[in-house]
Amino acid sequence: MKALLAQLKPEPDPEQNAERVCTLISDNGAQDLAIFPELFLSGYSTKQMTERSLDASDPALQSIADACGRNQTAAVVGFAEAIDREAGAYGNSAACFETDGSLAAIYRKTHLFGPWENAAFCPGAELRLVRLSNVEVGPLICFDAEFPEPARELARHGADLLVTIASNMEPYGEDHLIATRARALDNRRHHLYVNRIGKESGHRFVGRSRAIAPDGSVIEELGDDEGTIELEFDPVGERPDETVDYLRLSRPDLTVSCESNSSAGVP
Repeated sequence: MKALLAQLKPEPDPEQNAERVCTLISDNGAQDLAIFPELFLSGYSTKQMTERSLDASDPALQSIADACGRNQTAAVVGFAEAIDREAGAYGNSAACFETDGSLAAIYRKTHLFGPWENAAFCPGAELRLVRLSNVEVGPLICFDAEFPEPARELARHGADLLVTIASNMEPYGEDHLIATRARALDNRRHHLYVNRIGKESGHRFVGRSRAIAPDGSVIEELGDDEGTIELEFDPVGERPDETVDYLRLSRPDLTVSCESNSSAGVP
């Protein structure tokens, strides 16, 4: 698989951002998968949902679908989704396009971060496993990757590749440097992580987009400027030949026994 990781700063205009996505897909036409940051089309502004949110049939999304079809490139792109404008329901979502230009799936962020996201968005109710360029992809959005369970469930259900799009900001950069490697190592899967840069809504976004191998090592990483990573890898063939099957030996059935122990001061 050939992948393009695009670390960019969005503008306030969704159409302008969509045009940039299309240009990058066209200029890098040999890619199987192109990945863009969380909320890239809309920007990280939780107070302008009416102006910046898009529904699944929006022309901006259709233009990206057309670019994917022309270039036979799959794409994962973050945007603010208008689920129900009348009800004020919006999603922090990832549009997943197939190489034929079809919209394969929309994944909605299940773990919203901070009071501002929880006030602006409806949390997603399910994880999504999406087949893109003949690879089973498990999409995650930013804070999702800080929890072991979403990535593990995606891997247990057949994900060959973990993809996280993010708008991670100061002072949480170090959190993602650890979490992104941990999710790769936890599940023995490649993990492609694409963060944004720039300043918006009082936040400074820290970049550090990276490609991580199944053993948790960083293959390539960007700094805090705009840039891209072009990566060629085998999502299945490059996994470690493990003596221990971490996914099979996972025990989600285990319970916690809380027994009293007065001598240890436990009530």
